[in-house]
Amino acid sequence: MRGRNEDTGEFFSPSRSEQRRAALDVLELGAQLVALSAAQLARLPVPDDLLPHIRESQRITAHIAHKRQLAFLAKQMRKLDEAVLTAIRDAMSTDSASARREVAAMHRAEALRDSLIGEVGDAGLTALLAEFPNADRQKLRQLLRNAREEKAKNKPPRAYRELYRELRELLANGSEDADDAFDGDMA
Repeated sequence: MRGRNEDTGEFFSPSRSEQRRAALDVLELGAQLVALSAAQLARLPVPDDLLPHIRESQRITAHIAHKRQLAFLAKQMRKLDEAVLTAIRDAMSTDSASARREVAAMHRAEALRDSLIGEVGDAGLTALLAEFPNADRQKLRQLLRNAREEKAKNKPPRAYRELYRELRELLANGSEDADDAFDGDMA
């Protein structure tokens, strides 16, 4: 029984509904951990005694058995300190944010490559070189010319892929330079 403090009228412990919501949150966190790869798990602050339970949950594929194993994993996780669970949640949210940034950078490089190849003339390349003055002009022009030829002749997209790699690296270095400049302004 929960009971009340007779002086203040406050309850001594959380309600059953609050306890159930907390348990379901831990169960959901366990399911998210099971969905991660071994490399992603290694980056998280997961206690060593919890890893075998996660691996076992990943190994089991039968629906009901998997569900039962997830419930057992959640039970083991509820024994952990709340600070550990909070650290895992924070690390996972940081991971997902960095993954979203990485995917956005990839899409930007792809869109830039496709717009450069689809253009007639070098106006887009000139604008790109103006934005990134440290870029290797000759290499970018050559890759762009080769990618256009590959596309016209239905050849394998070797230069097309190489152009993507160069643009992605250029955009990544350009964003780091912008971050450094921003940090320098703050000092």
